[in-house]
Amino acid sequence: MQPLIGVTCWQETTATGQERLFVPRNYFRSIERAGGIPVLLSYVETPAAAAAALDRLDGLLLSGGIDVDPRLYGELPLPQLGRVDPERDTTELLLTRIAVEQGLPLLAICRGIQLLAVAMGGSLYQDIPRQLPGAMKHSQEAPRWADSHGIRLVPGSRLEQLLGGREAVVNSFHHQAVKTVPSGFVVSATADDGVIEGIECPRHPFAVGVQWHPEEFVERSSAFYSLFSGLVEAARARRTAAPVHG
Repeated sequence: MQPLIGVTCWQETTATGQERLFVPRNYFRSIERAGGIPVLLSYVETPAAAAAALDRLDGLLLSGGIDVDPRLYGELPLPQLGRVDPERDTTELLLTRIAVEQGLPLLAICRGIQLLAVAMGGSLYQDIPRQLPGAMKHSQEAPRWADSHGIRLVPGSRLEQLLGGREAVVNSFHHQAVKTVPSGFVVSATADDGVIEGIECPRHPFAVGVQWHPEEFVERSSAFYSLFSGLVEAARARRTAAPVHG
């Protein structure tokens, strides 16, 4: 049976006042092409609800989106902070902590890597241009699938194994970034200016975060297909190993 991969979403209010939850289709396309079945996850408010949602899944994908509230890592908001969504933050913090604790395969993308870091005790740069004046521009004004800058992969890391080399070229749509890596995690990729582009947990079956948007290449290139196939294969292995009840 194909593994079920939960995908986090976000909410907005339309011009007519309707509230909706959604996620860009390319996340689903990427999981489907890797052999998984994507499932959109609604917001939850309690650990019990988060645990119940994950109990039905084989893997979790934290999607991209708006800024993470700096109060979650003990800082006041800078003027450059963008929009935040406390309900989404709560949902993803709960899901992430349970997934890491239970060894549920996890792929975190863009905002996702930032949320993963904060959930596990790390912190962020709220605004790269203000806090890292020597950094390149990480908020790309180009098509979503366009290359922006190079990254360097840490030798021996899972990310290096997945991508099959020490270097890659990625797109870039963020102004926040991981500052303090949480305990139990390591840096697995950096940009040429030193900004963290990948983290992972070596003791976890599959807990990988990337700062770029690999799903945007799904229709044009197989360059980052291995990130999704790695998630799906880890999820399949977990499903196969799960005890059969009956």
